[in-house]
Amino acid sequence: MAAQPEPVGPAPSETSVRRILSTPLGGPTVLRIVLGTHLRRLREASHITREAAGDAIRGSHAKISRLELGRVGYKERDVADLLTLYGVHDAAQREEFLTLARHANNPGWWHKYSDVLPGWLETLLGLEEAASVIRTYEMQFVPALLQTPEYARAVCELAHPAATPEETERRVGLRMRRQDLLRRPEGPRLWAVIDEAALRRPLGGRAVMRGQFEHLQRLAEHPRVTIQIAPFRLGGLAATGGPVTILRFGEPDLPDIVHLEQLTSALYLDKRTEVETYMVVMDRLFAAAETHESSVAFLGRVLAEM
Repeated sequence: MAAQPEPVGPAPSETSVRRILSTPLGGPTVLRIVLGTHLRRLREASHITREAAGDAIRGSHAKISRLELGRVGYKERDVADLLTLYGVHDAAQREEFLTLARHANNPGWWHKYSDVLPGWLETLLGLEEAASVIRTYEMQFVPALLQTPEYARAVCELAHPAATPEETERRVGLRMRRQDLLRRPEGPRLWAVIDEAALRRPLGGRAVMRGQFEHLQRLAEHPRVTIQIAPFRLGGLAATGGPVTILRFGEPDLPDIVHLEQLTSALYLDKRTEVETYMVVMDRLFAAAETHESSVAFLGRVLAEM
């Protein structure tokens, strides 16, 4: 995930630590990012380079970068040494940071799927758990958060043709568990644009596609779900190149993050200029696509053709 220097801010207060740890959205991915953000601000306020910080914890500048971006877990000894280096000596304030570090190392619910879970996806799952708004555009498939088990199975079999039936079912189970966030009272708003190509491609066969269309129609009635179809008549789209997801958070220490999925990896962008570029592209796409109401009617017409 790319880093963008921000104005130096205060360390987390006891109130903010309690808020972050008490909220159900405070999963380990989010806690690592929040802690890393505060450690970066302390380092910058102290005018200490990443190289010097790395030396203080017997590591490298690359390790400091990974810690500040929330990409890895924290050792309490490393956090304590960095706090000393940055001039944080107050016992209560140090304990707040160490409490965050301890909780940031707790496994997320997805840990039990580690046998079929790539590292890049683990980050996305943690961000989804904390997001207040998820905006996504898909060209080839129905978005994972909107898939039926049958459709998800067809996607998994296509992506992992050598997998055993047991591994495939594990991946399907992970995808269905991932959708639980839509059923939570405090869950995020999901705003999805689906390319018509994804709906016309007969993945899994006619029965699977009918079930998926009917599922999308039901989900369209969810108060926090907006579905839009990008029809062929739009021609070229500025967002082409791969699936794009933009996540926004209620936690003030988390910037908007762009997730770009690739074949075997993903990119996470949080530089303000990069995020704003994708925001503009997505805004144009969402404005050009069919409205939510028209998209529901579109799904009905496609179903009638099957």
